[in-house]
Amino acid sequence: MRLAVFVVLSCIVTGACAQTELDDPKNPKALKTYHEAFDYVHRHMFDAAIRAFKKADKQDDGHCLACQKEVMKYAIEVRDWKAAESAAGEMVGEAQVPRDVAVAHFNFGIVLIDEGREKHKEEFFSGAHEQFTEAVAHATNFPEALMGDGRALAYLNKDDEAKVQFQKAAGLFAADDPERERALRYSDQPELARARMAPAFAVATTDGQRISLDELKGKVVLMDFWATWCMPCRESIPHMRDIAKHFNGQPLVMLSVSLDDNEQQWKEFVAKNQMTWPQYRDGGFNGPLCKLFGVAAIPHTFTIDSDGILQDEHIGDAAIEGKLKKLIAHAKEMQLATKPQTPQTDSHHP
Repeated sequence: MRLAVFVVLSCIVTGACAQTELDDPKNPKALKTYHEAFDYVHRHMFDAAIRAFKKADKQDDGHCLACQKEVMKYAIEVRDWKAAESAAGEMVGEAQVPRDVAVAHFNFGIVLIDEGREKHKEEFFSGAHEQFTEAVAHATNFPEALMGDGRALAYLNKDDEAKVQFQKAAGLFAADDPERERALRYSDQPELARARMAPAFAVATTDGQRISLDELKGKVVLMDFWATWCMPCRESIPHMRDIAKHFNGQPLVMLSVSLDDNEQQWKEFVAKNQMTWPQYRDGGFNGPLCKLFGVAAIPHTFTIDSDGILQDEHIGDAAIEGKLKKLIAHAKEMQLATKPQTPQTDSHHP
């Protein structure tokens, strides 16, 4: 299962990003087809949804920006690159004001980055660099576009240029934005921008602890998505408890992410079952972390190494101790390698 792809819909050029409400189709027939397309989405019939969104756009004389956005989004999901590029190009052509032009170019760049990663062809990363450059030209305070450009340059093995873009992006993100930590990490290690990094996030756990993935550099992270109403999840709790006990004191952070909507019931269950490791409630499949990690079934675990790279993913309870042991051993080796050496004194001199 892939990590979810998210599309920035707009960016206010003063520096803060926000989502713009995209107008629905004006043509009555187009509006009906548009809603039919979402019925297909809810049934996970993405190819049919793409065809319906395209039809709605055509019925709206090619001016349905919302239709184009949805075509691009789900075309990326099913890897229909021709449809994704076509929709992105239409969005660029329809955009008028600088903000919308910037966002359209940014989205086109995202399509090309994903396509380049799948096809392993440099031309797509070059095209993405051009799109992100246009995005920044129309909205200078657009950190996401700078991050995108940094990634494109990293894939082109232009690490020094990539570092500059990541540093610029870090200066535009808010101090508590997890993307700022990610930008700083990439500026220090641009090779990570070419890896399958787990999404950047920061959450507050039940005990008030703030957990930010990029601040856990040097530690292995095990994320467990679950819910009290999920019987397989409940059955896997003793296993998770054993893992927490076995690796206690090791460079491992476990984070259980609950999909429960009832906070009190969740807290009581956690306490009763002695789930003493960090706990966070996401609230359901539409929760921010579920969307960020593309979680559609539980129990679902993600194993992330000490560099923040996603190493393993399992739906259902699985034997992951062997993988964790190897990753933790590597984390320890890296900690020793970076630990300052204590100067040795010469015993022959006072």
